[in-house]
Amino acid sequence: MKVIIVGAGPCGLLLATLLAKQGIQVQLLEGADKLDNQPRACHYAAPAKYELARAGVLDQIAAEGFHPGSVCWRKKDGTRIIGLSNRDEPESSVYRMVCLELGRVIQILHDAAVKQETCEILMNHKVTSIGESESLAWVDATLPTGEIKRFEADYVVGCDGANSQVRRCLFGDLEFPGWTWDQQIIASNIYYPFENFDYEDSNFIVHPEDWYMAAKISKGGLWRVTYGDVPGLTKEQYTERLPMRFKRILPGQPDPSDFKLANIGPYRMHQRLAKSLRVGRFLLAGDAAHLVNPFGGLGLTGGIADVGGLYDSLLGIHKGVADDSILDRYSEVRSEKYRTIADPLSTANFKRLWEKDPDTTAATDEFFKILERAAADKEFSKELQKGMMNLRHDFTEFWHQEGETSNGSAASVGPSKET
Repeated sequence: MKVIIVGAGPCGLLLATLLAKQGIQVQLLEGADKLDNQPRACHYAAPAKYELARAGVLDQIAAEGFHPGSVCWRKKDGTRIIGLSNRDEPESSVYRMVCLELGRVIQILHDAAVKQETCEILMNHKVTSIGESESLAWVDATLPTGEIKRFEADYVVGCDGANSQVRRCLFGDLEFPGWTWDQQIIASNIYYPFENFDYEDSNFIVHPEDWYMAAKISKGGLWRVTYGDVPGLTKEQYTERLPMRFKRILPGQPDPSDFKLANIGPYRMHQRLAKSLRVGRFLLAGDAAHLVNPFGGLGLTGGIADVGGLYDSLLGIHKGVADDSILDRYSEVRSEKYRTIADPLSTANFKRLWEKDPDTTAATDEFFKILERAAADKEFSKELQKGMMNLRHDFTEFWHQEGETSNGSAASVGPSKET
């Protein structure tokens, strides 16, 4: 079997690594000349850790990353509304989240992929068109010289992000059902001593206008601050406005000399799901398949869960223990996971920051009531954490017979020793 993957982001590189480890021929085409390093999602929850362990990269991510042990919601003045700690959960547990900048994770995945003999990564190969016959699929890619080159495979997977060319070729430029949030958000990475204000590892500030998230994302004191601003400006204008916004919203009302800005990335948020994640020999995963807002980390973790499911589906076909129809199940199940988990939860997570009165939300929000119970009941708290695994699905259940799997008990998955 040969698989073409379009897009060298976390999903594309993870899928390439998993497939190539099984001896499947993989060609990964990326239109850019270098790997992406913009500030994006950086929290990896249980389903993501599970798949990263299967790929043999969790050891390194865990060693370099930061393992947050608490999360809370606060009023703008810093008053704690509600929170939850999982410091009792060992860092090696699949249920203990790990944080590492996405750019670094992408590099780790890239290094793992290129070590595989059956994996070839081609940068500066921009896919422009696609096609298929009864026996194979192909993509046409434009090279820096202007030459157009055709690549053929049994299957093509679009992991090429929100603006996916593969999805556009399948459904049209404007066909991505869903909607766009009115709010403009800015993701920034900064060094600022939030600890001096008794902030916990992850903090969500509830306010009608000045809502934001402040989360520690590295051992070295780097924090992700994601906040709102007026829409329609350039990155340069948002960068100019950042000191004013931080003076208004952050604890201590810092001056520019009080914090160090590492990077900044403005972007719009969407809740969208492609009409199908499978059309013939073409498949979609990650942001190419669906989009959610970043609050709760369901976009990146959900995309990685896509990859795990697609890997098991393609592996079943490769091993002869599943037929082509398993890819229809992939599309159906992953779409349902989006509709029933990722979309509603991420929507509620974001609205919780600004939709209700921060002085009364603790008493009226059902989610906060659940957290209050979890804070007092450790067993219930553990069950709540395990619930994140519902975002993934074991597609080996659709295999025809017992075959070799790389699955195991989710609760026992720790850092993998594979290389």
